[in-house]
This record gives sequence, C-alpha cells and structure tokens, in this order.
Amino acid sequence: MENFNDVLKECGFAFKKQWGQNFLSDGNLLRAIVSDGGVDEHTTVLEIGAGAGALTRALSEKAKRVVSYEIDKSLQPVLARTLSGCENVEVVFRDFAREDLAALEKELGEYVVVANLPYYITTPLVMRFVEESAKCKRITVMVQEEVAERLCAHAGTAEYGAVTAALARRGTAKIARRVPKEAFHPRPQVDSAVVTVDFGEGGFEVKSPRAYRETVRCAFQSRRKTLENNLMNCFRLPRERARELLAKAGIQEGVRGETLTPQELANLSDILCEIIK
Repeated sequence: MENFNDVLKECGFAFKKQWGQNFLSDGNLLRAIVSDGGVDEHTTVLEIGAGAGALTRALSEKAKRVVSYEIDKSLQPVLARTLSGCENVEVVFRDFAREDLAALEKELGEYVVVANLPYYITTPLVMRFVEESAKCKRITVMVQEEVAERLCAHAGTAEYGAVTAALARRGTAKIARRVPKEAFHPRPQVDSAVVTVDFGEGGFEVKSPRAYRETVRCAFQSRRKTLENNLMNCFRLPRERARELLAKAGIQEGVRGETLTPQELANLSDILCEIIK
C-alpha cells in the first residue's frame, strides 16, 4: 500500500484551511477508531470527509460497505490511488450538508457514521443525525477535545449545555479515546478525542421532539437566569403560570436550567407540550 503523505505530495495536493483538513495516517490509531465504531463485516458505514482515504481504507478492511463523502474534488486523484482495490468503497464528491438524508437512508438501510470531522462542522453535523436520522445506529467521530467534553458532559457541570441534552434524547455519548494534535498532518492547534454516540443505548421517548428542543433551548438560553425567568421570557408566560408548570414537573423554584438532567428536561417538555404547538 502506498504511503498516504507521499501520494499527497506526488499529486500536488494543497491543504485548504477553510475545509479544516487535518489528516490521520497512523495505522494503529485508524484501526482503533474502526473498532470504536463497532464496524464488522455486516456493517454499512457512512463516512463524512474521506480526506486522503486513510480512515476510509481502514474501514473498508472491516466493513461490508463504505459510502464516503468528500467536498474537495482536488482529492480525486489522491483517492483513486489510496483506495485502489477497495471494491466495497464508494466515494461521493459532494457536500454532505446539502444531501437529502431521508433519501440517503432509504438507499443505505441501517448504518453507522464514522468520521474524522473538520472542527467547524462538528456540532451541526452531529445534531443533524440526532434530529433527523431514522436508521443511524451509532456515530463515531473525531472531534476537538473541548467539544468531546461538551457532548459527554453531566448536568450541573460547566461543559453541560443544550447540545448535550439534545444528544441524550437519542442515545449515550462517551469518549472512546483521546488523540494528541501530533497525530495529525498538518498539526492542528488543539488536541482531539474520539466520541461514540450509541443510538441503541440509553435515550428516552418524549411526547414531542419539537417541544423537547424548545424546552432545551429555553433552559440554556440565559445560563445565569433561573429556569422560571427563562420560561417567562421564551414563552411569554406570567410568573405564576411559569411556577405552576415547574411545580407540575416537580421542579423546585429558583433552579437554573443547567442543573436539570436531560430526563428532567424531557419531563418538563412533556408538560410544556400544552403551550408549545
């Protein structure tokens, strides 16, 4: 197999900062990420950001099928060489953010996501699968370490936020491994971590996903304010009505939204369904 960095040089590839291109090539680390994703011969994998194809190739060695999106068409000659012989890989040179996820899932069937994500699209991409996916079983993504801490945070901590609570409705997130910046080329300014989100583990049902989203947004809108005040501001409620709804949810007066667990926020959202239409 050709050296990935040599192929990049021979193809005259230039890294583009606007697409957050930081590639991995360490074989042991790549195989570990594949393992973190629970990939085996029965798995269909959706990869976002093929890059030079190092992770793509590692996935192809274990998976049944790999569909990999890459926005940078200048990587076509690189991937033609690095993925040579990978018959179970399909590279799609399009912006995944513009894809119709429902149509793609109809074609893929059940699948897992494995990706070394550009930092700037991490949160919106993860949230897209949380909010829209119907057939995704697991997400395994390399993200900025700070973002990893946020995705896996516990209620009441500084890292806990709206994205944490939103993700918890669908499954359980955990940090699988931490990766130093020295593992990438070119080297980013911060360390990274691999996060797995298992949609088949944990999670909970709510009466209305929309009401839950609105409740979470409200709870974290002004972190310094009490949940009571945030309810008044977000839903234009008189103070007594806000207190009545919180009491109905078993929530004490004076608490801040960031202290509530995702399940407590879910219980509140089920009650707020009557005012969130």
